[in-house]
Amino acid sequence: MTGSPKRLYIDRDLCEAHALCIEIAPEIFDLPDDDIATCDENPPESLWPKAHSAAGACPRQAIGIVETSPSAQPSPKGQ
Repeated sequence: MTGSPKRLYIDRDLCEAHALCIEIAPEIFDLPDDDIATCDENPPESLWPKAHSAAGACPRQAIGIVETSPSAQPSPKGQ
């Protein structure tokens, strides 16, 4: 866990395998045989600038970054 309150994702319905994300951040993104990009959802803090660059460069806007917070986590049953 990186401690980052963010999560990276790929919208599989939008991705068209342009692979700009892989050119920008090969440490985070991959393009498997099905031609839909995949990503490390929780990259190290040092790679988030590249993740943001890749998201901005995606021609289909298929890369998203979700801000998460501990308060958004469901509480254990009975509490």
